[in-house]
Amino acid sequence: MQSREKVYDVVVIGSGAGGGTVVHTLTKLGVNVLLLEAGGPLNPAKDFKEHLMPWQVPHRGAGEDGRYYFGGMKYGFFEAPNGYWDIPGEPYTVAPKNKFQWFRSRIVGGRTNHFGRISLRFSDYDFKPRSTDGLGDDWPVSYDDIAPYYGKAEAFIGVHGTREGLRTAPDGIFMKPPAPRVHEVLIQKSCKTLGIPVIPARKAMITKAWNGRAACHYCGHCGRGCLTASAYSSSQVQIFPALKTGRLELRTNAMVRALEAKNGRVDSVIYIDKTTREERRVRARVVVLAASACESARLLLNSGNLANGSGVVGRNLTDTVGLSVRGQIPALEGLPRHDTDGIRGMHMYIPWWLFGQKLDFPRGYHVEMGGGFGQPHVGTFHGTASRYQSYGKALKRQIRENYGTSIGFTGRGEMIPNANSYCEIDPDLVDEFGIPVLRFHFQWSDHELKQAAHMKKTFTEIITSLGGRPETISTGEITTGGEVIHEVGTIRMGSDPRTSALNKYQQAHEVKNLFVADAAPFVSNPDKNPTLSIIALAWRMSEYLAEEMRKGNV
Repeated sequence: MQSREKVYDVVVIGSGAGGGTVVHTLTKLGVNVLLLEAGGPLNPAKDFKEHLMPWQVPHRGAGEDGRYYFGGMKYGFFEAPNGYWDIPGEPYTVAPKNKFQWFRSRIVGGRTNHFGRISLRFSDYDFKPRSTDGLGDDWPVSYDDIAPYYGKAEAFIGVHGTREGLRTAPDGIFMKPPAPRVHEVLIQKSCKTLGIPVIPARKAMITKAWNGRAACHYCGHCGRGCLTASAYSSSQVQIFPALKTGRLELRTNAMVRALEAKNGRVDSVIYIDKTTREERRVRARVVVLAASACESARLLLNSGNLANGSGVVGRNLTDTVGLSVRGQIPALEGLPRHDTDGIRGMHMYIPWWLFGQKLDFPRGYHVEMGGGFGQPHVGTFHGTASRYQSYGKALKRQIRENYGTSIGFTGRGEMIPNANSYCEIDPDLVDEFGIPVLRFHFQWSDHELKQAAHMKKTFTEIITSLGGRPETISTGEITTGGEVIHEVGTIRMGSDPRTSALNKYQQAHEVKNLFVADAAPFVSNPDKNPTLSIIALAWRMSEYLAEEMRKGNV
């Protein structure tokens, strides 16, 4: 008897930057793909709210259920439906005396529906950190290996920026960037005297019509979603077009529980249909994990420790180092009020400028900046009354006079993997689907703490050079692990199966038909946001996979 059960060419788990890139690349190469997403479907016309005004919705959009928080502030109503710090029925735990926050997306497109679109190439030395300063480990690939795929990614999704010839910020394929705002011009002039470069930001937001997408119209509310797909998201730019090829099947609300392996190969994917609570099984010739670094590690650990002969699955967890400082700038007082929306966030940024210099910490960080007369939102003036010790007409006058006169700097730096930062399966707790949950261990080392101190000193100097009054706005002296939402490294790649789970093409050493396409394969977490590298690496992996399938090797 022969089974009539359908066997898919490739099953991809997760629809973010990695999963979107895989389905886009494979379907164009003629491969039939099933995409499983733990969240619900996305309807941009219904779910995105970039053009709604606060006075058009109840409670000015503050929300009523108290479930949506970011940095202690409610933000749920206006944000694109992207995910949550806390999901009812889907807990995780943190080891005693440790701190970690885990942000998870539950929607087609995942985090790409809302992220800041900062798109930075890793530098040549970022791929060889141990060879550079003796810390961490080198990647099994080089910049030259990945550069062509950075180019493919930039040319396809659309990234604006300028060519600067900086080793710390490799140039790419850019379209024209938006002009700097007033506060960014002031920062650039002040930083020049301090020897700090300020250059146009590099973001996946198109400034001209591109691949059927309209140019950014500068509504300034990209975190609410982008109906015109001017801001890249895997949902609109990769997954929806792939569906039109007829070679992609999408199943939403599919909570994957485990992978089943037979004879050293993944044979099936087991998932819970969240709408019916039924367990389902799909067979696959190849499986690609792209559920996010920690979720993908959870799946392997919950699948009988699959592909983990090295013991590295769940280990080497890192997040980006962060610290922010803001200040009031007298030079911005009295300016005529004008629309400074532009693209979301910064038009200019500071790349790492001290590479090769002797410091009390290794590696480095880039700097993001904010300011201008953006649209006020719920919580914008929180604490103003106590700050000025006034109320009534005096308070309103001070708000009007000071709004738009502050600038903020946020550092985004490299964390070096350490033995005290990892995730594992909690021995006692399961989620509402009966799936064992993750327990996190996380600690910053002196390397990161000293780096954050350098950030604070630098930002204070810049604000002071502008005649401003510095005010620290970060919680504590460094961000909480996971807060920046750049977790990587939990299923690392490498040349030696004894110390890595994947080879240089993100293929499991021990299970040849298993691949990983999110940030879990990263060997280090440089001071560049990971999304562009996820896309480039997933593109390279997908082309390799398609060729191996053609040859009959997987």
